[in-house]
Amino acid sequence: MDSIDYETEGTVFDIQRYSIHDGPGVRTIVFLKGCPLRCRWCSNPESQNAEPELFYRASSCIRCGQCVPVCPTKALSRENPGFVDRDKCVKCGTCTKVCPTDALTMTGKLMSVREVMIELRKDATQYRRSGGGVTLSGGEPLFQHVFARELLKACHEQGWNTAMETTGYTTRDVVRDVMPYVDHALIDLKAIDPKAHQANTGVDNRIILENALCIASLTHAVVRVPVVPGVNDSEEAVEAVGRFAKLMPGVDTVHLLPYHTYGENKYALLDRPYPMGDIANMKPDDVSHLVKVVEGMGLNCEIGG
Repeated sequence: MDSIDYETEGTVFDIQRYSIHDGPGVRTIVFLKGCPLRCRWCSNPESQNAEPELFYRASSCIRCGQCVPVCPTKALSRENPGFVDRDKCVKCGTCTKVCPTDALTMTGKLMSVREVMIELRKDATQYRRSGGGVTLSGGEPLFQHVFARELLKACHEQGWNTAMETTGYTTRDVVRDVMPYVDHALIDLKAIDPKAHQANTGVDNRIILENALCIASLTHAVVRVPVVPGVNDSEEAVEAVGRFAKLMPGVDTVHLLPYHTYGENKYALLDRPYPMGDIANMKPDDVSHLVKVVEGMGLNCEIGG
């Protein structure tokens, strides 16, 4: 086993226990901040920026004004209580310490590998009983690749199964550095068409497709497609993903993830507009015909996962 630097730090915005998705068995998901993509349908907008950020819940604010005098940059105002001047805010979190109703909270916390492992060990019995383990999500875990690598190594030292959700948008060196410690890679492929991908995620997909092939050659991989109305919900778009999946070494399964609006409220907490407007949640029945398309190509296909 390679040596592990337990003092390596990363920015974590959530640790979610008892997940039965995102890998085999019962899992704990560690969500890391930072992502190079800007997917219009992103359900974790707080994951996009790498540093901790300030959430403001207007419904919890009692307009007491205790936050105003403690703000070192005057990003808060008595004249407009509850308003956060995001240009002035340095995300120090001082205001959250005096807020009596948790209307102001920080999302994202700097943690060492050692600190995260203390949390993960609480669920170790569940991993052993169910054949589960730990999944890294985000954001894009490879955005903090050194922290991700050391955390995955620590999990392997405990004998835990590891998985990673990834966009694949990184360098080839990072892929080769981290993937030896990943037992299951869950690779998001949003669109094969480069123009559609650029328009809806903000980045070109050439690097993603090249790395997807590389990742599949290094570890067990599953392709996951967030199916989004008007973006990639046509049979042609899904068939294109299926054709690419068949080129990936060892890949025999595609997961279709119907679009949902569960993260919409988080945009308001960050004072950001929701990019998808009023597009409604998709139901499993809305993508059932796409399952048949994928299965018709000789691949396994599941809704969700």
